[in-house]
Amino acid sequence: MREASGQDDVRHGVFLLPDDATAAAVTTITTHLRERLGVVSAGRFPPHVTLAGSLPLAVPEAELVAAVRAVVRRHGPLPVTNRGPRRLWDAVLAFDVHEDEDGRPNAALVDLAGDVAEAVRPLLGAGGPLPADVRDRDDWHGHLSLASHELQGRPDLLDEAERLVRELDAPYPARFRASAVGVFRLHHPTWTGAWWTSFRCEHVGAATLDTFTVPTAPAGAAPSS
Repeated sequence: MREASGQDDVRHGVFLLPDDATAAAVTTITTHLRERLGVVSAGRFPPHVTLAGSLPLAVPEAELVAAVRAVVRRHGPLPVTNRGPRRLWDAVLAFDVHEDEDGRPNAALVDLAGDVAEAVRPLLGAGGPLPADVRDRDDWHGHLSLASHELQGRPDLLDEAERLVRELDAPYPARFRASAVGVFRLHHPTWTGAWWTSFRCEHVGAATLDTFTVPTAPAGAAPSS
């Protein structure tokens, strides 16, 4: 869905938001990797677990907000276990939060992601050059990215990023209680090339249990499409 100005192709992301201490650890690490290696993709997003991402909407944004709110109202706060920095798919360095304390997939977290995916699929339009990131329950893996896009096809960079993160040894909680889901508006003209270096992320609102708050637009702001 393009903005009225016609300059940006607007996508949306539905993200589980971590506690402040975990978010601070992600920010510390992504900032360190940006300064040392020039990798920027993970740090351009807010610290998050993607429930559904890169969503090209075929409906007004308000319908996505309503769908997310309906899902979140069916879920309580989630206990999340952070297994620490791990390599995923040989292309991502991330805090792995997919498992519970017993080493099994976190059922509450997987259920939330699956319900979000089911709710947003009917709202999607054509994906164009960048398909929507909406996973089936068996394919979804909960994580908070520390470095990602730049690592694809660069095992040397992945090795160095992992070394730097382990040497930095930034503190993070082994467990946290996640109680907020955020909806974000993502701006880029084309979503082609190295889009992660130049996209813009805008907070729409956050849902906590049965409430969804949308920030008041500043005076004179144009309505979003």
